[in-house]
Amino acid sequence: MKHIVGIGGVTNSGKTTLTSSLLRSLPNCCVIHQDDFFKPQDQIAVGEDGFKQWDVLESLDMEAMLSTVRAWASSPHKFARAHGVSVQPDAANTHILLLEGFLLYSYNVPGRHQVPRAALPS
Repeated sequence: MKHIVGIGGVTNSGKTTLTSSLLRSLPNCCVIHQDDFFKPQDQIAVGEDGFKQWDVLESLDMEAMLSTVRAWASSPHKFARAHGVSVQPDAANTHILLLEGFLLYSYNVPGRHQVPRAALPS
């Protein structure tokens, strides 16, 4: 069984701490950090205040991140080995991917139906 767990939240909210704890506790668990997918500095827009806009979705290469998720989904065992994760024999059929990031839930995956925010319970 393959499971993907998304861990999102504002900056400094404990996402990485929770992710690290889960990574140590769960079998055959890999992690993808959204922070690893920032575009090069020269591609980051500068705001009216003169500062680079690191905290906007356009600063991230979300297609590269999705490609990495797809690589895990196509072969979680191979992905785990490539990332130094030892597959535990007693849980060989269980694979868990943790996605961690501050804008994780802000990206609309192309081709996927999005639920309008107004339709969500408050």
